[in-house]
Amino acid sequence: MTITIFVPRDAAALALGADRVATAIAREIETRGIDARIVRNGSRGMHWLEPLVEVRTERGRIAYGPVKSSDVPSLFEAGFLQGADHPLCRGRTKEIPFLARQTRLTFARCGVTDPLSLEDYRHYQGMKGLEKAVTMQPAHIIQQVTDSGLRGRGGAGFPTGIKWKTVLEAPGAQKYIVCNADEGDSGTFADRMIMEGDPFVLIEGMAIAGLATGATKGFIYTRSEYPHAIETMIAAVEIARKAGILGPSVLGSGKAFDMEVRVGAGAYVCGEETALLNSLEGKRGIVRAKPPLPALQGFLGRPTVVNNVISLASVPVIMDRGAEFYRDFGMGRSRGTIPIQIAGNTRHGGLFETAFGLTLGEIVDDIGGGTASGRPVRAVQVGGPLGA
Repeated sequence: MTITIFVPRDAAALALGADRVATAIAREIETRGIDARIVRNGSRGMHWLEPLVEVRTERGRIAYGPVKSSDVPSLFEAGFLQGADHPLCRGRTKEIPFLARQTRLTFARCGVTDPLSLEDYRHYQGMKGLEKAVTMQPAHIIQQVTDSGLRGRGGAGFPTGIKWKTVLEAPGAQKYIVCNADEGDSGTFADRMIMEGDPFVLIEGMAIAGLATGATKGFIYTRSEYPHAIETMIAAVEIARKAGILGPSVLGSGKAFDMEVRVGAGAYVCGEETALLNSLEGKRGIVRAKPPLPALQGFLGRPTVVNNVISLASVPVIMDRGAEFYRDFGMGRSRGTIPIQIAGNTRHGGLFETAFGLTLGEIVDDIGGGTASGRPVRAVQVGGPLGA
């Protein structure tokens, strides 16, 4: 039986030598004549363990990390292909405390699948939301999203269902879905992780948004500083188009929706939705006055939904599992889950997805493990450079 080894292709892992590790593993496999294959998956979000190498065994996936290329021969000597013990062994991946404590809905497949395998995506419950959406009336899709309590994950927290309803009811022969993937704040990487690790969930979410609002065209606007995400998204869109997920008839429904990836030119201001729309139109990226709202007069003056990556990537699970399932997570007006990005002088930097309701102390001390330097925590910046 062919053994499967997972080596991340996420930018964070690549920066720490994942390509060199994959090359070293391939060399050992060839030299030893072993029947094994390497899958380049996304990141699990445990950045202090990158590159995190996993092996599929009868006991489940066993994790080793952080692995350097120089560690690879000793891993093979120890029998890591059978999940054997080694100083870098972390046990079963899903039992690593940082992962085990999470509620992974939006990031359920990140680090689990081959990002560009549609077969993998479907195997792990992908496309279920879109399959349901193509059988529903637009107003019913929007009602489900509204009932889930999903609010914008880009920072403003505007209810997603209300934005979609406005676009659905706005007059206009042509409407658009624009995904704001211009993730410019330092210490943020959730959008990038989705695009590199699970691009089909974003495509599925955008297609559902198109069906819900009557939009037939979508754009992902991302940053030139994200070459791996751009490459992965372009390839995924092409695969989805060939599979009939995008195009003149989404999943054979007779309803059209297609999309493309557009790349910004390094302007931080284009993370603001109206500046982004100006840039998409080929104009200088400057903030527009509101009103009119983009939902009424957005891209090329047409009704436009502008949502960020996490908002759109949260839609498939809502459509698949139902509004009540999603709404049961969280507290108050903040329903569902939120990806918490932990960076800086911290022992366990990375991405932690959980229901709303954690205290700052839990995030910094328990999940983040305190400071990497071992000194007391003096200050925490919440929400990036523009936060508090």
